[in-house]
Amino acid sequence: MDFIKYKHHDEEVTVREDLKGKHREYCLCFQGGKKFKPGNVENCDIAESVYTHCAIFDIVTPVWECPDFEQKHG
Repeated sequence: MDFIKYKHHDEEVTVREDLKGKHREYCLCFQGGKKFKPGNVENCDIAESVYTHCAIFDIVTPVWECPDFEQKHG
């Protein structure tokens, strides 16, 4: 398993090379969450909180499970 460093939002971070850039591919919210509206005041409170913590700590956290998930249709 190889790890690499790169700039993410102007901060140097470390990531497993095989997972770099794949967080959206696995994120429940990003893949079909009805309440997921980034940059909008109507964005899901949980998604907003997770993103805020990611920005504060310069981490990436895909959501795998959620009690408030509603699937977007269409």
